[in-house]
Amino acid sequence: MTNILDNYKGIDDIKKMNFEELEKLAVEIRSFLIHTVSKTGGHLASNLGVVELTISLYKAFDFNQDMLVWDVGHQAYVHKILTGRKNEFDALRKYGGISGFPKRDESKYDVFNSGHSSTSISAGLGVARARDLSEKKYEVISVIGDGALTGGMAYEALNDLGYSKTKMIIILNDNQMSISKNVGGMSKYLNKIRLDPIYNKFKEEVKDKLNKTNFGAGFATSLQKLKDGVKQLFVPGMLFEDMGIKYLGPIDGHNIKELTEIMELAKKMKGPIIIHAITRKGKGYEFAEKDPNKFHGIGPFNSENGEICQTKETTYSKIFGNQMIAQARKNKNVVAITAAMPDGTGLCGFAKEFPKRFFDVGIAEQHAVTLAAGMATQGIRPVFAVYSTFLQRAYDQLLHDVCLQNLPVVFAIDRAGIVGEDGETHQGIFDLSYLTHIPNITVMSPKCLDELSYMLNWALKQNGPVAIRYPRGTDNPNLQMSGLKEFTKGKWEVISEEGSIAIIATGKMVQTAMLVREKLLKAGIKTTVINAEFIKPIDKALIKKLVINNYKIVTVEDNLLHGGLGSCILEYVNTLSEDAKILSLGYNDKFVTHGSVDTLYKLHGLDVDGIYYSILKLI
Repeated sequence: MTNILDNYKGIDDIKKMNFEELEKLAVEIRSFLIHTVSKTGGHLASNLGVVELTISLYKAFDFNQDMLVWDVGHQAYVHKILTGRKNEFDALRKYGGISGFPKRDESKYDVFNSGHSSTSISAGLGVARARDLSEKKYEVISVIGDGALTGGMAYEALNDLGYSKTKMIIILNDNQMSISKNVGGMSKYLNKIRLDPIYNKFKEEVKDKLNKTNFGAGFATSLQKLKDGVKQLFVPGMLFEDMGIKYLGPIDGHNIKELTEIMELAKKMKGPIIIHAITRKGKGYEFAEKDPNKFHGIGPFNSENGEICQTKETTYSKIFGNQMIAQARKNKNVVAITAAMPDGTGLCGFAKEFPKRFFDVGIAEQHAVTLAAGMATQGIRPVFAVYSTFLQRAYDQLLHDVCLQNLPVVFAIDRAGIVGEDGETHQGIFDLSYLTHIPNITVMSPKCLDELSYMLNWALKQNGPVAIRYPRGTDNPNLQMSGLKEFTKGKWEVISEEGSIAIIATGKMVQTAMLVREKLLKAGIKTTVINAEFIKPIDKALIKKLVINNYKIVTVEDNLLHGGLGSCILEYVNTLSEDAKILSLGYNDKFVTHGSVDTLYKLHGLDVDGIYYSILKLI
């Protein structure tokens, strides 16, 4: 039997296929995804859920001219396969390979870069308005998930879209809600009537004629009110209808024929339309269907039995989660907040033991920060656990609602520094830069797993905002380090004091600095290694001592150089001396691509060898 995917040449092929062939193509794409992602790792469940939806989009639209915008983008693997990148999947998310998200510089079919949630409607509306301004003719389609609709930005865009009546189509990929058959059947019936071109033409003609008479104008208004009342009873999308966006659905998101037909009909309508498709995460792969969270973002696994190579290593997220439980047992005012990331941030145990003190607000980081601020005004001790890359979405709330009022909110910033394969949109290398210049906040980072528990304990006793940043994963297996148990604000730990070269490192980079120290010692070079557990405030007394004694200072951080630890130290040193020698190591003024953490450290000179040779050049 001919394999359709192997003979697939490009998006024009889909137009030529009948629905039976497209169903076969869907099966083959699923098989390909399971086989490939089991080797490379990546986002599996979300992509398995949109196979038919993506094929239907390419059947109904012509993306040689129409524009498709993906929200988040972790469900765009099928889109990448259909747009000529199938043979590049062996290098998916590897350095030099294709990204796990849409990238404009990767393909002309990737209209908009994505990686963070709730952006596709705003971006799509922008594309549609540009189309109208340039008087061009093409369709604009934005795909958004039900989870992304918990983000406020999506509603800001919907509000604007409904008011402006700009023509665009939104595909709501809903893999959470269950719709009963009678509601789905009634909605399908109503949609067929409302979408029928003859019906719509007749409706407009009757409305125009009625409005030309005094009796008719009032009668038309009454009919509209009656229609709206009936729709409130039978149409589940009245939220969108009331905003001025025609709602179609819910429909089976795994029925290519039905999806294609409704998309074709939507093209003929005027104004904004939302198509509500019900899909199943992990569709077609038993293990992913049973546990879609496990197969959302996953490392390599056994495709035959769905088993992942499990590791029993203790991670920073686990340490944080365990310490949160310990703190909550001691203090009834401690609460945990997360933005749809209870698993990733290690808070599942806390949620189970303290359900009334656990708040998952959905993909709404701005709301999470101001919610925490409101709680803090009433004596509650909120801890907001969030990935570094997602906290930057709430910068104004951090500055205006927490720090300006000097409120005791703790920010547990997970995935700080390089995270690896997810690439530019997810690297946590900006938090020091956007935190250190905000008044009132204290910024800390543990050098090892053990230190995180004591740091959280200290932070919860402070009277102002504290941010604790820590990396993904665990400690370097080649080192054994014990954490500080007590902290004095702005005071650094001198781990070794052996030479006139001072390596000042923060967070996990302290471990790398200790390995560099060992390598330099073998070359006959002695160094002083300092743990900058406080990035703000810095230890000015210690820095002054180093400058006075003519130390050569090397700063090492897993952050952008501009605005980071090195910048803060250099700024202070410049007030003390013009002759001090300082070498700052971190990331230069550019985004860091995808690849393994080790590969990226080496690429940017932040591995042991890179730092070692940088110090040799300095001396």
